[in-house]
Amino acid sequence: MKKKLIIWDFDGVIADTEKIWLYNRMVTLNEDYELNWDLKTTYRHLLGMSDKTKREVLEKMGIVTSDAFWEKNKKMDWDVMLTKGFEPTEGIVDIFKLKNIKQCIATGTLREKIEVKIKVTGIGSYFSFLKNNVFTVDMVERGKPEPDLFLYACEKMGEKPNDTIVVEDSVAGLKAALKAGCMPVAFTKYALKDNKAYFEEIDALGVKNVFDDMLKLKDFIKTQF
Repeated sequence: MKKKLIIWDFDGVIADTEKIWLYNRMVTLNEDYELNWDLKTTYRHLLGMSDKTKREVLEKMGIVTSDAFWEKNKKMDWDVMLTKGFEPTEGIVDIFKLKNIKQCIATGTLREKIEVKIKVTGIGSYFSFLKNNVFTVDMVERGKPEPDLFLYACEKMGEKPNDTIVVEDSVAGLKAALKAGCMPVAFTKYALKDNKAYFEEIDALGVKNVFDDMLKLKDFIKTQF
């Protein structure tokens, strides 16, 4: 069956930004709550989640964070976006240019933040709120790993989940895609290569299509549409 829609995650797929936000969370958790987390530990617990979901996960672990903690992280994130910036993943714009393929972004980021990310990466001619093809976690009740965001994106784009490919870098995002009934595709270019547990979790989910190269992903997409 030919697919009709691609849903892109942003952080860790469209741009190598996931590690920036996770690094910020790691630093502030270690400073404010006297943890001793390294980046691998932070990835394992918090990768691919909205800050709201991160906060809930931490609370379940007995780490109760304050509003001030999240405001500090928000400021750190904005400082990076406005002063350093980031580039889109090599080769991904060529996929955005493919004709007759519906594409959208569904991200665990809030609207105000994704607007800046889109502007910084220069992909506003392909995705925007005015084009009605950008969907954020504040549009739904539950974030990843729940399926709400992908189901909402499919509905708004006028396509069925089983006609949809979701490209994700995180286990939480891949779980959400599976729960939604979409085809999950794992993009692992920016993963920590020594994070064996991450790749084992992807395999355990039964995700068959795993790519670390956008050119190979482009070739795969062409076979699906």
